[in-house]
Amino acid sequence: MNYDPIKAMQTDHPDEGRLRISVLSSIRNTPIENATIDITYTGDPSSVIEELKTDANGQTPEITLPAPPLEYSMEPSEYQPYAEYTFRIKAQGFEPLDISGAEILPEVTALQTARLQAQTPQNTFQNIVIPAHTLFGIYPEKIPEDEIKPMDESGEIVLSRVVVPEFVVVHDGAPTDPTAENFYVRYRDYIKNVASSEIYATWPIETIRANVLAIMSFTLNRVYTEWYRNKGYDFTITSSTAFDHKWMNGRNIFDSISLVVDELFSNYLSRPGVRQPILTQYCDGQRVTCPNWMTQWGSKYLGDQGYTAIEILRNFYGDNMYINTAEEISGIPISWPGYNLDIGASGDKVEQLQEQLNAIRQGYPALPAVTVDGIYGEGTQRAVRDFQRIFNLPVTGIVDYPTWYKIQEIYVGVTRIAELV
Repeated sequence: MNYDPIKAMQTDHPDEGRLRISVLSSIRNTPIENATIDITYTGDPSSVIEELKTDANGQTPEITLPAPPLEYSMEPSEYQPYAEYTFRIKAQGFEPLDISGAEILPEVTALQTARLQAQTPQNTFQNIVIPAHTLFGIYPEKIPEDEIKPMDESGEIVLSRVVVPEFVVVHDGAPTDPTAENFYVRYRDYIKNVASSEIYATWPIETIRANVLAIMSFTLNRVYTEWYRNKGYDFTITSSTAFDHKWMNGRNIFDSISLVVDELFSNYLSRPGVRQPILTQYCDGQRVTCPNWMTQWGSKYLGDQGYTAIEILRNFYGDNMYINTAEEISGIPISWPGYNLDIGASGDKVEQLQEQLNAIRQGYPALPAVTVDGIYGEGTQRAVRDFQRIFNLPVTGIVDYPTWYKIQEIYVGVTRIAELV
């Protein structure tokens, strides 16, 4: 039985989830100001329940929306644990976009990014339909594979070291489906999308960490072994649950998952004496059983009991599973300084940070200009706070590991755009 948001609105105290939408240009990935978003229930598209506008950063204010009871996402249930909403997005000079089936869970914030295409004489209309969550819908079972791939096959190409890629190429279907479209997706965005599609963001934080680590390790195994390219395909990974993870084009992600990915994105799982990331396969553990693999519901129950992420992972994959760190992060010009930057910090790393924040203003003009003097003062702190707010990071004004690499990522994107203009 599906959750009925209209009935929930009629109750005195419906559970609520939060929503924030960012609207960007698909060509330059820059914010679109004054875009209009009409929000409706997916089951009742004629009744607009909210109308929002984006600010100079392309963002709407955070709003609350009715959601099913929290307990629906805490145990396997016949009741749909999330409410579904439709967003109709319009902006002058751009084609309109509908996103249907966006998920709102209780007590967490859904983050929806919408990329609009420039208007054309044909007046095309975009419509993205988000399919059911993998824990609620029916999807093919994972076809078992060896968790460690042989490296001695003649002609096989593998990377010389574990590298976090800047992008992965996602084939949106089974590997042999020539009609499926390929999408270029930033690695972190890909992991956030998959995790939001495979587990519930309401689960314990250590359960989320364990599942994110498993998803990243599996993905980096595909990258490291060039698995599909060695088979003659032109993509990194697929969206088919029979072969890989479920990735959903255009879906919303959740803040609790996004923060964990930003914290852990350079990590993967390894075993002693094995160079490659482990192909960490898993299943839900309810409709499908998978001995010696992690089960998603099982990981949730261990998180409820206070297990840490590595304890959860070792419970399923064995005691010789370890968390490792990639040797390189592709596309990042200079690495993390090794310490947080805050008021009073100075030197080359602060100067680099200030230059990059000023460059990012090309795409995000609402960011304040920063004096490039190598001294982390109040002006730099203010710009960092605004940056963190725009990109859904904890607003501390301190450049920690996740903030540093997000600044690098956005800087690379903005400066590449400038080179093309």
